[in-house]
Amino acid sequence: MKYGIFLTTCFGAGLALIPSVTHAEAKPNSLFTDGLVLQRGVSVPVWGTANTGEKVMVKFLGQTATTTAKDGRWMVRLKPLKAGGPFAMTISGDNTVTISNVLVGEVWLCSGQSNMGFQLSRAANAREAIAAATDSELRLYTVPSAATDEPKADAPGSWAQSTPETASNFSAVAYFFGRDLRQTLGVPVGLIQSAVGATPAEACTARATLAADPELNQILERHEARLKAYDPVKAAAEYKRALEERKELVKKAKAEGKTAPKAAPAPQDSAKRLQRPAGLYNAMIAPLQPFAIAGAIWYQGEGNSGRALEYRKLFPAMIQNWRQAWGQGTFPFLFVQIAPHEGITPEIREAQLLTWQNVPRTAMAVTADVGGATDVHPKQKEPVGARLALAARAIAYGEKIEYSDPVYHTMEIKGNRAILAFRHLGGGLVAKGGDLKGFTIAGADGQFVNATATIDGDKVVVSSPSAGKPVTVRYGWASTPDVNLFNKAGLPATPFRTDR
Repeated sequence: MKYGIFLTTCFGAGLALIPSVTHAEAKPNSLFTDGLVLQRGVSVPVWGTANTGEKVMVKFLGQTATTTAKDGRWMVRLKPLKAGGPFAMTISGDNTVTISNVLVGEVWLCSGQSNMGFQLSRAANAREAIAAATDSELRLYTVPSAATDEPKADAPGSWAQSTPETASNFSAVAYFFGRDLRQTLGVPVGLIQSAVGATPAEACTARATLAADPELNQILERHEARLKAYDPVKAAAEYKRALEERKELVKKAKAEGKTAPKAAPAPQDSAKRLQRPAGLYNAMIAPLQPFAIAGAIWYQGEGNSGRALEYRKLFPAMIQNWRQAWGQGTFPFLFVQIAPHEGITPEIREAQLLTWQNVPRTAMAVTADVGGATDVHPKQKEPVGARLALAARAIAYGEKIEYSDPVYHTMEIKGNRAILAFRHLGGGLVAKGGDLKGFTIAGADGQFVNATATIDGDKVVVSSPSAGKPVTVRYGWASTPDVNLFNKAGLPATPFRTDR
């Protein structure tokens, strides 16, 4: 081909699931609007809607790609692009659309639940960060919250340059991540926020992925059981009765000078819940496919705490689902290990650790040092974004830097001592702020007791006179661990157990 353009009328795994539509004029997907950032260095899909049979032409940076709309949809692919901008893109059919202020750089999808959606304005150092947020080459796109039973074609939104006003309401973790990448890479960065609070990972997983695995199919079966059990008339009556009871409690609390109880939540039809399996995937993930991205960052797990064994399979399946649907190979998937909180089990952190250890091109940012016993939304988001950026620099961009916390590797028993070896030493192990803490140990009786732990070179030696000859060691194995093992790169060690 004269310009080396890849022409296609194939709509990709995600688009193929969406019913055909008819439009009178060529219109790009909402992702392709003024201010967008395109991913550099890869084939770039551009798509949208048009009248069936309408010829569509896309022109960008000297490239021209053409196709004919089929079933109301069209797609072309551009050859890999170099970082830069701003540029203009034109899309012509029976009409012409001009997209201005287009940049080429690095694009990251930022997804998960409330800790990913947590706004910069609520972060610990919000005032200073917001005041310094002006950056014309850092662009932000927010996908509106929604859940549907079938994949949507579009996720309406718009790109915005980072300013104090736009960054304030954007994900704090994503903003700090993007800001650090901008400073390191020196190219434009685009961030797509697609996160909803209080949602489990199955909501962001395709139904076909869940149905294909006997264990994960149980999630669908539980959902179907909830649908059958829901009686709207009965639910409304119960809610009305609860409101009447609350009125009496409010009256009593007021008379006694006490705080009134919170209102009972209204009963919700499981068929309409944002948390339902595949609902968020259909409305907030599938419409983004196959937009070219560098990778994804993810902060979620609270919604699956208590189902850690299931999460061991669900989380890797979700990652594989996304990678296959995007058709970009094994793109980097970087995620945050859930921080300490009284309602979070240590087993869910272990499930996340196992995902990192077993799924290629993933990385895990540990947050054992930034949680709070009673606040499931820690306000210290800057170190979280910074650790994800370190992982991106290593996994996505090939920098030879330490990006991981110290991770337990092997245990050797010598007499009454357990000697633990670690990977990702980052120059060596350190106890931050005093003696090592957070270690427990058990002998043959399986009873765990607090242990003395010391750093010996690149190893940790653990013992307790109460345990005798050790069999098992655990570190930070609690909902709210009090721990302080770091590497010299400044990254906290992940909680672990040797007996999993």
